Amino acid sequence: MNRNDLRWDHIVHYVNDLNEPISLFREKGLIAFAGGSHKKWGTHNALSYFGLTYIEFLGVEHRELAESAEPYHVVVRDAAKLLPEHEILSRVVLRTDAIDDVAELLRGKGLELSPILDGERLDASGNLIQWRMFMVQGDHDGLPYPFFIQWNGTDAKRSAALSESGVIRPHPAGDIRLDTAVFGVRDPQATAAHWQEVFGLQADPAAPNTLRVGNQRFAFEASASGTSALRTLIFRTPSTDLQGSTLRIGEGEYRFEAE
Repeated sequence: MNRNDLRWDHIVHYVNDLNEPISLFREKGLIAFAGGSHKKWGTHNALSYFGLTYIEFLGVEHRELAESAEPYHVVVRDAAKLLPEHEILSRVVLRTDAIDDVAELLRGKGLELSPILDGERLDASGNLIQWRMFMVQGDHDGLPYPFFIQWNGTDAKRSAALSESGVIRPHPAGDIRLDTAVFGVRDPQATAAHWQEVFGLQADPAAPNTLRVGNQRFAFEASASGTSALRTLIFRTPSTDLQGSTLRIGEGEYRFEAE
């Protein structure tokens, strides 16, 4: 697998009320907005973009549909299982331009994958958004694996189109980038080594148990609770108003640090 091909596409955060993160982000000078509905899966979302990497706040819109999703559709089934009790940061999503090749390579490494699915949703304006994706089943030492997505068009074309449509736009708080996903795990060294070997990610020489995904990072730290999960997202910002602040949404932590 070409490690340079994989990019951090987005993060899934399960929430009960999509208006809550939109409102909390607004108070921080961040833009989040209603995304749309996944009609055949019974979920809906709100989105917040930091370049092409974005937060997907995912909620259950029609529980019966979500609970009847295919067994391999772990993102939807987990939403139905965990909500309303646990509003957690769930999985990271990796983007590729060669999803069939990536799936073949991961199967060759012994991972169990869903079929490659055609996904779609209607945005808030009623426009149809489409993609292809697959999910890696199971976990490593309790930490769920990422899932993988391929959008139509190159990153450059998508960025231009999303900026032109106003989906990607400057945050009132200024220039902010999503820098690091922090995972609490039982054995940081073993988990980082496993993700590095399986997904072809590069170790960050400047930080132990940390992998590079383009110019972003996945950091693995010892879990205080003894369980493995995505705990924190770290943003870099020049804004002195934001630096040093932390926002909690459900069980997820959003931390803002200086560049």
